[in-house]
Amino acid sequence: MKDQEYQNIIIRMPNWVGDIVMATPILEDVRNRYPDASITAMCKFPLCELLYQNPFIDELFCFEKVPSWLRRIQDRGLIQKLRMGKYDLGILLTNSMSSAWWFMQGKVKTRLGFKNGGRSFLLTHPISFPKKRDEQHLTLTYKALLAPLGILKSQTTPKLFVEKQEVDNARAILKTFDVSKENMIIGVNPGASYGSSKCWPKERFIEMTTQLLEKHESARVVFFGDSSQLDLIKEITDSFDHRVINLSGKTSLRELMALISICNVFVSNDSGPMHIADALQIPLVALFGSTSAILTGPSISRSVVQKKVSCSPCFKRECPIDFRCMKNIKACDVIKEIEKWV
Repeated sequence: MKDQEYQNIIIRMPNWVGDIVMATPILEDVRNRYPDASITAMCKFPLCELLYQNPFIDELFCFEKVPSWLRRIQDRGLIQKLRMGKYDLGILLTNSMSSAWWFMQGKVKTRLGFKNGGRSFLLTHPISFPKKRDEQHLTLTYKALLAPLGILKSQTTPKLFVEKQEVDNARAILKTFDVSKENMIIGVNPGASYGSSKCWPKERFIEMTTQLLEKHESARVVFFGDSSQLDLIKEITDSFDHRVINLSGKTSLRELMALISICNVFVSNDSGPMHIADALQIPLVALFGSTSAILTGPSISRSVVQKKVSCSPCFKRECPIDFRCMKNIKACDVIKEIEKWV
């Protein structure tokens, strides 16, 4: 495969915010290898918004998740669109049977993906998972798929892109809360979609915020989260004055990216917004408990706070015992890391 030249390439991106971000180096690597090819990124809506303005792709193939009773109709539409694209190379970063089925039925000529769940017969080039899959960053696992194309040992890292107008709009949003460029903007993401075991206790976020405001007069603490985290963030922010801003459920994905891009430092559990901050090269303090920073931590050197306990990482959605991995992280530990960046 490494000597073959491809003209129309489609890359099926993962289905979670953090995984998409960690997969973005693939787009750059493929562009570097095939500079004259037309490259399409296939991704669910609205997550495909993460890839707007990405200079390494020519087209975004966005599709929406539909109810099960509409899936056959959607499958036919997706397959038809794939056939119209006349793709000669398809790279599957998802491990699902359905994505491989779409590519085969869509007549994608060369189909490259990991062996998983008996789907090898749908791929022209099924690849075994790396032997060190459980010991290396997910970005490196994704990159292992490119070895048959002759793309080896690339040094690319996750990247996202926001336009100047988006940044200006983000500053305008914060200006309505009397936040100016002179303020130290600390972004905080206290939630995580996977489960409560990834989340630092809300009491610690309150304690951290209280101490930050006491120590830094110019500090403005901006809390982000989706609609599922409205109650959590309200409980954290309600007791504070105007210097603490609650934007949970009030931003689109692109607005979130732009707002994160103007933070002086971003504090987050292991989550999609953490990876967004990492890819935007924003100073980051990442809190880890039940998951592994080796596998899904910031890909660029950032501050990771993780206490060593015997049961971590357990990768459970909820802690079945005393939640020591996160409770052992004190507010002063996090503030110490924040102050390294501001």
